[in-house]
This record gives sequence, structure tokens and C-alpha cells, in this order.
Amino acid sequence: MQEARARLDRLWARGRAFLGTDIAIMGGAMSWISERHLVAAISNAGGFGVLACGSMSPDRLAEEIAATQHLTLRPFGVNLITMHPDLVRLIDVCGEMQVGHIVLAGGLPTSAAIKRAKDTGAKVVCFSPALVLARKLVRSGVDALVIEGTEAGGHIGPVATGVLAQEILPQIREVPVFVAGGIGRGEAIVSYLEMGAAGVQLGTRFVCADECIAHANFKRAFIRAASRDATPSVQVDPQFPVIPVRALANNATRRFMEFQQEVIGQVRRGELEQKAAQLEIEHFWAGALKRAVIDGDVDNGSMMAGQSVGLVTREQPTAEIIAELMEQACGALASRQAPEAVA
Repeated sequence: MQEARARLDRLWARGRAFLGTDIAIMGGAMSWISERHLVAAISNAGGFGVLACGSMSPDRLAEEIAATQHLTLRPFGVNLITMHPDLVRLIDVCGEMQVGHIVLAGGLPTSAAIKRAKDTGAKVVCFSPALVLARKLVRSGVDALVIEGTEAGGHIGPVATGVLAQEILPQIREVPVFVAGGIGRGEAIVSYLEMGAAGVQLGTRFVCADECIAHANFKRAFIRAASRDATPSVQVDPQFPVIPVRALANNATRRFMEFQQEVIGQVRRGELEQKAAQLEIEHFWAGALKRAVIDGDVDNGSMMAGQSVGLVTREQPTAEIIAELMEQACGALASRQAPEAVA
């Protein structure tokens, strides 16, 4: 098994060096979930925790970064949403707090935002849903990429993780590339590393960690769910495009379809302009995630989850989750070495 661990370390050496960690596993930034306790726990276990800024104010973000720094001396990053109205100030806060890695998410960041983040001294990580955008981001100066497939939770793109990996990993060598979306076991981690990934990102797998502050109702729903229960939201009219959100089906997902029809009806009757209608549709989920994660309303809140939710079977310490992933990864590598040893 020691040989397998040594081989694993070689496979993700680039990712480990980039993150400054023992293990090249990034924690996916999940609003209301990826706060100080879970982030610090992931980093303390040898991975790389990532704070989810979400809609935080600059002062609130500074407070959360300081609290996380109090809980861990190991590296962690901060995820900023590019559409945040105070993005520039949030970047500056990360610089003032000496954050080593800034992850820009929720849309294609501008070159100015990437430069400002790099000027703080931080390494900049961005998401790419396609090869053409990956190349554009590399030209813009990003230090690493995350490619996330449609199996992921929350807002998703249209392409599966396995296809994205085949499309992008052989073509992008200039910067480390981390793979995300639907990963819940160590064997899958190894497969992407062998394809050229520098590391991976997991979100759903950490929701039921002991250190995660999510409500007990939220965690129970994850433990009971099957992979097929995490479904994307449905767009009822192509003239009113909606970025799909993958979540566990509940009253809120059904109500979302009804709400779209109601708002579209207002436009048809001339009571609402189309742009205003689309904004209302997008704002439907505002506060819904907090309602589920913090308040425990799993019927009417947003139950964002990736398809790897079917692999979440119990609540356990973060360190134990990472240890299991490592054991599975090393086991996969050891089994491949065994026939060679016999020969």
C-alpha cells in the first residue's frame, strides 16, 4: 500500500504543490455550508478547504476569513461570485487578509478582476465549462482551472464530467486542472488523475461531515437520497432561459415550475417586461438554500445536491471521509500493480 500511496502522490504532485497541501482534494464552495468549521476541517485533514463568500458583505467575509485562520494554520481558499456587486472590494479583502488562493466563480470573470486578484499575491482559480473558455482564461492569466460537469450540485452546465475531462485535460497543460462533478469515491479520483488532472474538487461528499453546520434535516435528506433524486430544475419556456440548478426534488422544485408559468403569464398579458420577468425567475431561489441548510425546511427550501449524493450514507468526521477516499484511491492503484508483481 505504501507503493500505491507513493504513486498517488506522484499523480497529483502538481495539484499538491499548487494548493500547498498533502492531498489535492479541494472542497467545493457551497453557500451556507462551506463556512469556517467545514473549511478548516478539510484543510486540517490534509485537503484544501474553500470558503463560500456567496452574498457576504466585505466586512462579513473578513470576519469569516479571520475565524477560519483561527481554526487552521493550513492553506485554504476563498470563492467569490463574479456577479457580486462588491467584487472589487471582496478581492481587496482577500488581499488584506493574505488569502493564498482566490476562486472566481458564477460566471466568466473579466481580465480586470483576474488581474486585481493576482495583484493581491494570491493564486487565481477559475471555472471553465468548455475548452474554448479554458483557453481564454489561461490567456487571461489564471493560475489554475476547475472543470465541473453537470453531475454537480447547484448551478450546472450541460456537459458531463467525463466528457469535459476528455475534452479539456489533454489540451490544457499550461496550468493545473482540477476535475469536479459527481466524484464520491477514490477510484474515480485516480481515473481523472491518470487522465492528466492535477487534483479534484468534491462538495456533496462533505455535506454530512460532522463539522458541517447544515441542519440535521438537511443531512438526513442527503443520507436517504439516491443519485437519481438529485435532478436539474426544468425550464418551462425557451424564451425565458433559466440556468438549471441540480437539487433533491421537493415542494420547492415543483413550485419553481408553477412560478415560472405565473410570471410568464404576466408577460403575455403585458403586466411585466420580459427582462424583469427573467430576473424574478432567477430570484426565486434567493434565501431558499438558507431555508433548507440552516432552518431545516427540506420541503420548501432548496436542497442543492450533486448526483454523488447517493454515495453519502452516514454522518462522519471530515478526516474520516478523506481517509476513506485515500484508501479507495490507493486500493485502486495497488490492484493495478498486483498483476505486474506476479508476472
